[in-house]
Amino acid sequence: MTARLMVVVGYEAAELLDIACVTTTLAMANGIGAPAVPYEVLLAGPGGGPLVCGSGLVLGSDQSLERITGPLDTLIVSGGTGFERAAADGRLVGHVRRLARESRRVASVCTGAGVLAAAGLLDGRRATTHWRFARQLAERHPQVTVDPAPIYVRDGHVYTAAGVTSALDLTLAFIEEDHGPELARQVARDLVVYLQRPGNQEQMSLFTATPPARDDVVRSLVEHIAAHPEQDLGTAALAARAGVTPRHLTRMFTEQLGLAPGRYVRRTRTEAAAQLLASTALPMERVAARCGFGSAEALRQAFTQRFGIAPSRYRAAMRPTREGRKPEGEREAV
Repeated sequence: MTARLMVVVGYEAAELLDIACVTTTLAMANGIGAPAVPYEVLLAGPGGGPLVCGSGLVLGSDQSLERITGPLDTLIVSGGTGFERAAADGRLVGHVRRLARESRRVASVCTGAGVLAAAGLLDGRRATTHWRFARQLAERHPQVTVDPAPIYVRDGHVYTAAGVTSALDLTLAFIEEDHGPELARQVARDLVVYLQRPGNQEQMSLFTATPPARDDVVRSLVEHIAAHPEQDLGTAALAARAGVTPRHLTRMFTEQLGLAPGRYVRRTRTEAAAQLLASTALPMERVAARCGFGSAEALRQAFTQRFGIAPSRYRAAMRPTREGRKPEGEREAV
């Protein structure tokens, strides 16, 4: 294989960010990591003409959707305000169905799930979409199990992502599957995003999430906590790192983040554990150690309190298999 052919499907009134989050992230992976098997990214639309996005900006498509043939590595259907017309376009849906048969992976971003559903590609599968359109998708396609909560869902070789910038999380997950976690981390750093929100993170939690810190000291500590959950992150250690007293640090965290340092660290660690549980086959003890918990039991208690489910049950729910096979890209425990 000389390149991984990634085809992004656009249409009239597609969402520009849905497209750009995918194409830019893949291009950065090529530039940063120079992988042995790079990504070849094509934007395709009906007829191959210019695509007028929902914002009014015009994109030039690389090729006519009708002229593309497989095999493809990944087919990705974007969302946008024009998704209903796209889903009702028999020719467009037919070509998506045709190319899906010739693709290793099939994915949608945001309301692009409506196009996949119209093509019958989500029948009998669990899927997500933008929270605002989840009920509509479920009502129109009762054969699809619509979960409005997660950032993205993988069911076999079919992936569906939630609203707009969830395309970043999904594409970073693709890069990690294809080339390993280090390249995904490098791309995430250059994109100035946290390395992949776990796919299970609830969409609506984004609106009630901890607000960003206003103070440089707190912001620096937040970044340190996210990057090094396994280290000593006690209030005294964090205060010493920041050059302030523990009492002052507690006041700063409470005022700016709404949580005392200890509670903030505990939450960050449980979220890091959720990501590892969903994306690796590491034993529970290793997950606990990497995330700063003293034992698997300490992880279990914190995880159950935070998410209302034991980590073992969470892992089983988030890593479904088909016919007893491991999910593609699963890494063995090390």
